[in-house]
Amino acid sequence: MRLVVFTEPQLGASYADQLRVAQHAEELGFDAFFRSDHYLTMGSSDGLPGPTDSWVTLGALAVQTTRIRLGTLVTAATFRYPGPLAVSVAQVDQMSGGRVELGLGAGWYEAEHRAYAIPFPPTGERFDRLEEQLAIVTGLWHTSLGERFTFSGRYYEVVDSPGLPKPVQRPGPPVIVGCCPRRRPSHVDGPRRRRASGPRRSAGSRRCSVPRPRWSTRSAGSPSWAPPGCSCRFSTCPTWTTSTSSHPTWPPS
Repeated sequence: MRLVVFTEPQLGASYADQLRVAQHAEELGFDAFFRSDHYLTMGSSDGLPGPTDSWVTLGALAVQTTRIRLGTLVTAATFRYPGPLAVSVAQVDQMSGGRVELGLGAGWYEAEHRAYAIPFPPTGERFDRLEEQLAIVTGLWHTSLGERFTFSGRYYEVVDSPGLPKPVQRPGPPVIVGCCPRRRPSHVDGPRRRRASGPRRSAGSRRCSVPRPRWSTRSAGSPSWAPPGCSCRFSTCPTWTTSTSSHPTWPPS
């Protein structure tokens, strides 16, 4: 069992506040420090002094901690393109010496998207984009040095990417997929109503070996879309209960 500290800084926490919590959690022997990925406060909180970017924060924490693992619960796929996200996470993994975990979800809080000029597609499209992002991020990490990664989807296209930089953890950092059953589109548990075209070969590039994502609701182990060797787990909100016994429900009741 792991004991993990989870924080929601958008409710009102500066970077200095988060640093104190992360360093104190490390001193007390906690296994990991996770934070949410939101740009707007919720409820009655004024959110002062304002939001902090999750991956900027984790990059700074990476060089100001030594042992504790660092991650998001969960990064919204609507906030970042998959290529730059793969670069950011790999870089923070390097900065931390291999202590990063990527939580990735479809995004749900419409108000923060409107507040910061971020497009907020319909629910089905957000989950479709999440599937493609998962395939691209893990595909870039898994591409061997000297080879190229190419992907053609409905929403994203990657052409002859060298898949750099590489994370320290191989084949890549653990991936936690945020998935809320009550907000999940109906095609998640069955055949997809429409499917983006699979990875394609382009001149001079290696055909992508990462299979197209396929959602799974099984209670343990890696989801069925995961590439070989990919460490992927499911997280279901709002209780943040993960699917494996090594990741306990947080926060405790």
